[in-house]
Order: sequence, then C-alpha cells, then structure tokens
Amino acid sequence: MTGARSEDAFLGGRLRLYQPLSGHRAGHDAMLLAAATPGKSGDHVVDFGAGVGAAGLAVATRLAGIDLTLVERDEILADLARRNAVHNAIAARVCTLDIAAGAEAFAGAGLGPDSADVVLMNPPFNDSERHRPSPDENRRAAHVAEPVTLDSWVHAARRVLKSGGVLSLIWRSDGLAEVLAVLGRGFGGVAIRPVHPDAGKPAIRILVRAVKGSRAPLRLCPGLMLADETGLPSKESREILAGAQVLAM
Repeated sequence: MTGARSEDAFLGGRLRLYQPLSGHRAGHDAMLLAAATPGKSGDHVVDFGAGVGAAGLAVATRLAGIDLTLVERDEILADLARRNAVHNAIAARVCTLDIAAGAEAFAGAGLGPDSADVVLMNPPFNDSERHRPSPDENRRAAHVAEPVTLDSWVHAARRVLKSGGVLSLIWRSDGLAEVLAVLGRGFGGVAIRPVHPDAGKPAIRILVRAVKGSRAPLRLCPGLMLADETGLPSKESREILAGAQVLAM
C-alpha cells in the first residue's frame, strides 16, 4: 500500500482508523450514519461504499456479534478497511466490488439476494451540476453523484436485503424528494431525521431509514442540531459522535 496516511480517533477513541491524508476522509457523516443504523447480535450488516470502514466498523463497535461485510470498490481503501478491522479487533469481511455491479458479481462476492439484515450507505451525494468537483480523482468519486448513483445503490440494497431488512443512509437535505422517489420502489416504513448546523439554520443532511417490503407510513423525526445556541457542539451531537448515544429514528 502506498501514500501518506494518518491514524485518527473516533467514538471517543474507542475506534482508531488509518486513512489517506489526501482524497476522501471519514468524518461526522460516517459517525452519524453509524449511530442511526439499527441491528442486533447475529445480524448480517453490509456497509456499501465503506471506504476505510468507518461507518461499518463504528456500528460493530457498538453492536457486538454482528456479521459485518464492508464493500468498497477502491482497492487501496479496501486494504485500509481490512487493516482497520484488524487494528480494532473487529471481525469483518471486505469485498472489493463496485456497488453498480450486477447481481452475479454480488453473488460471487457472497452477497446474493436476501442475504443481509441491514445495509448502510453513505453514497456520493453532491450534485454534479451544482458542485465544483475536486481535482483529486478519489475525492471526486467519493463525493459527486452521477444521475443514477442513488438509484443504483438503493437497487443493490433492495436486492441483497431480506424481506423486512433495514436500509440506513445519509444524503444531502435538498435531495429529499429524490430519496423518497427511489425508496418508493420496494421500501416503506421510511423515517427521516434532518441534521441542522444549529436551530437557526436549514438542514444540511438527512438521515433516512427504510424497511424492505414495509407498508408503514412515513415518519418525520425531530431534527438533530449539531451546535447549540452558544455555537458549541450540542450535547446530543457530542454524545452521538463519542458513541455514547444512538440516533433515535
């Protein structure tokens, strides 16, 4: 493996991750996604576009005994995800696989239809027509969505999830209509939690949970404020990012 890297602490130091100094780096989005992802011991949990494994390994840090699979198309990041799993004494299988690949490629990687209890994903979500792309190829691929990105990722999740399985994702807030349209094919019981910089600003992210095959109605949950009225991190966001609290959905 080549390239400079750092070792960074997450969840109050309980999770330590090697990641590249350049390109996409894990941060708050991955930890918020992990905190919003449900599960229990014995569940097969699959992290799509896992990068260095941040979100999936954070879930495994909280939920002992899950069967974790990390899916990442970049071989360098996939290798770091393997190293990070070992570094944190977490059992995880890492698949080098493009999420847009077909069912046969997924099955060949051990991710056949109806094989997962939970899928979590942090897809590239910046609008390619409005977002100035990074000159760094890896950072650009991790951040900028193509028109079919969300549809292809949710389609792959729908295929690998069992009936009643849960999809957990994070997306930009102005893409809510797009998310709901895609989830309308095969998912229900959708819960949405907006994420705001503070109480006076519009949401910048949405955390979304949906259940395959459910007919339950949509629920709009209270917003998460990252900062309080003083401008400092809110108590809830501090506890979530430290791994001391889960995100109710």
